[in-house]
Amino acid sequence: MDNSEHETAHGNVEHAMLGSHWPEIDLDTLRAKFYQLYIAVEQSPAATAITDTEGHIEYVNQRFLEVTGYSREELIGKTPAMIQSGMTPDEVYRDLWQTLRSGKVWRGELQNRKKSGELYWEAETITPVRDDTGRIVRFVAVKEDITERKRQEEELRLLASVFQTGQATLITDPEMRIERVNQAFTDITGYLPEDVIGQTPRLFKSGRHDKRFYARLWDTVLGTGHWQGEIWNRNKYGDIYPLWQSITAVYDQAGKIRNFIAVFHNIAERKRLEEELEQQATRDHLTGAYNRRAFDEAMRRAIGQAERNNNTFTLLLFDIDCFKSVNDQHGHDTGDAILKRLASLASQTLRSTDLMARWGGEEFAILLQDSSTQGASVFAERLRQQVAETRLQGLAITISLGIAEYRHGDDPDTLLARADGALYRAKRAGRNRVGSADSPA
Repeated sequence: MDNSEHETAHGNVEHAMLGSHWPEIDLDTLRAKFYQLYIAVEQSPAATAITDTEGHIEYVNQRFLEVTGYSREELIGKTPAMIQSGMTPDEVYRDLWQTLRSGKVWRGELQNRKKSGELYWEAETITPVRDDTGRIVRFVAVKEDITERKRQEEELRLLASVFQTGQATLITDPEMRIERVNQAFTDITGYLPEDVIGQTPRLFKSGRHDKRFYARLWDTVLGTGHWQGEIWNRNKYGDIYPLWQSITAVYDQAGKIRNFIAVFHNIAERKRLEEELEQQATRDHLTGAYNRRAFDEAMRRAIGQAERNNNTFTLLLFDIDCFKSVNDQHGHDTGDAILKRLASLASQTLRSTDLMARWGGEEFAILLQDSSTQGASVFAERLRQQVAETRLQGLAITISLGIAEYRHGDDPDTLLARADGALYRAKRAGRNRVGSADSPA
């Protein structure tokens, strides 16, 4: 504040505070005492304003200017209407003026607007000032910015509403000790509040996630204040189930974490439906093997991986010998049962990295990852022999197989053509045997 502003403010507050009559004391002493009072009000951490009985501002202190963003020149002579937000109900102002004009102190909360347009909350105490005759001549308003407190109250109201919803909620302290849970939490986990209060969420670990998963989770929470995602937990009865969970860090005014709030719901049914849809989209409805669409995608991925890593894999095609005669003699129901049993038998011989699909009709395809022609030949011969030695629906069934190892530059059609050619040669050679694309015709 420059000297002119200081003198103006000093004069305004002197006029407002001294009034028209003071005890008979030395004028210099009076001015010295007044100056001490002025400095105290001017430097007060509470925003302070003095108005006349019509509400016209005669004085504001430095804190008032800081809070509102206005200068003294913009405020003096105006009414507090210039900082009103329009958000405070009219009945609050009617009560305010009715209280003040009856000579009583008014206390309440107002939502006001700064010069910048930002809304803020104030707790105000407005006191009537009387002259020697008891007539009200001014009002003194002392204001406290309670915006943060109102924000926290709203946060607590929202939290309370969350506690009443179907979303399971738990609150921990900064050390992750559980302080509170709601009924939905008990419904999902089986744990009563007394089972978990004072414990940490480690109680719910399922063993499905490694240390890196939790490290990434907490790095995100502490770095951004929030994490959400899928997580598998264990309930009170030992059952492991999937959740969709969000974790939020709640900070105090000093910026330190005050609480963690976890909100979650059980997504087991959603996962089941997703798996069901996945099955319908990628699996053959009769045999349960992958369908041709899924196999095509798997082969494209296998070729890409082989190109990147300079490794190989083998494609194996097989079908049932003379299957048309089986259907003609024993009916399609028997034929379908044989296809299902064959798919089950073949899948039992696969590694977790291999993939089998029903290619069409009685024909099947297998991707043998990281497998050369030699290894694939051993596998194919073992499968051929196992089928030949097993009665399927009481019938002696044989299969013919063709194998082709991936070569650099192969596309899916090229590789399939070579495997199909090997299968054709096995059929032509008498069936119930293995043909290789790398063997002479």
